[in-house]
Amino acid sequence: MGVVTPFPVPPRVGAQVGFERAELTRILDLYGRMVAAGNWRDYAMDLGRDAAIFSAFRRTAERPEFRIEKRPALRNRQGMWALIGEAGVVLKRGHDLAAVLAPVERRLMKLVSD
Repeated sequence: MGVVTPFPVPPRVGAQVGFERAELTRILDLYGRMVAAGNWRDYAMDLGRDAAIFSAFRRTAERPEFRIEKRPALRNRQGMWALIGEAGVVLKRGHDLAAVLAPVERRLMKLVSD
């Protein structure tokens, strides 16, 4: 008889980062309200090994107006959440998603009140 050799499986170190259900619900709620206000039209998600990124676009063919990044490696340092603007500048960073989304929430209030 032959010898059965097990198929080599790479270790699960650095598995894919994703959004938890409550986090994604909060982000998509904000996205839906921005779409209803007429400011955003499209979104994209990138789930990688070191970060999960939600990008919101004014138009499909442009750079994202905002990126919401979750980087668990920064959990104990600066906070794993970051709000990044269109030019790539970090607008807000922190440990709490609600606090990081606050500048966009304030902008939504301005859009609705106009």
